[in-house]
Amino acid sequence: SADWLLDNLGDPKIRVFEVSVEPGVYERGHIPGAVNINWHTDLVDPVRRDIASQDNWEALLSRAGITPDTTVVLYGDHNNWFAAWGAWIFKYYGHADVRLLDGGRNLWERQNRELSSRPARHAASQYRVAEVNRELRARLSDVLQVVEGEHQAKLLDIRSPAEFEGRIFAPQGVQELAIRAGHIPGAKNVPWGSVVREDGTFKSADELRAIYEQEQGLKPGDDVITYCRIGERSSHTWFVLHYLLGYDKVRNYDGSWTEWGNAVRLPIERDTQ
Repeated sequence: SADWLLDNLGDPKIRVFEVSVEPGVYERGHIPGAVNINWHTDLVDPVRRDIASQDNWEALLSRAGITPDTTVVLYGDHNNWFAAWGAWIFKYYGHADVRLLDGGRNLWERQNRELSSRPARHAASQYRVAEVNRELRARLSDVLQVVEGEHQAKLLDIRSPAEFEGRIFAPQGVQELAIRAGHIPGAKNVPWGSVVREDGTFKSADELRAIYEQEQGLKPGDDVITYCRIGERSSHTWFVLHYLLGYDKVRNYDGSWTEWGNAVRLPIERDTQ
């Protein structure tokens, strides 16, 4: 919560990271001591269209001055879209204690909490990844096995209904990256925005269970694969299912629709007339 973070900002065992979409917001003002992560360069390999390599990830966290024992708190704009993606990558590379600031940057600003324009400076460390948790990531081949009936898993498309139905390729103002519109066969549509309140904070556990379990029929023991357009919004749903509802088998398909919608000979479904 924002109250907890405010009370613990001076703790050297805690490091805050901002992962925002809009350029310049970190420079305009950020939570004091927060380290800026640029998702365009720090979270991805822009040449391979992949997540950041282990070497680059270790270098980034070494510059931020953290150790594997550091409590990591992430926040960002757009109700933590890319902060959740950052949390997923932290967990993929085995970091133990990773948290999201409930409500993200927008709530912190609305509550008129302190912001600093001073760049964060922390003594460098020698961060090393101990173990990669590959069970958190779904690949195209994993999703294809589900579609072809070779593996039992639930596919959750967390994009807007218009994207899911194939009426649009991407949210308004966002670059189109796929040549086909629609969704992966068998996927259920649970838009990510349905799990947050108007102020961006997460809904209660009971409200979340009603959405996923009563409306969609999910069970805590299910194998679930989340996807969106490029993997950031689906990371938000991965966080909700795994950390807020305790689902053990949740994987994020970060290739998402950008990969599936462009691949040759892969089936798609559309709901448009």
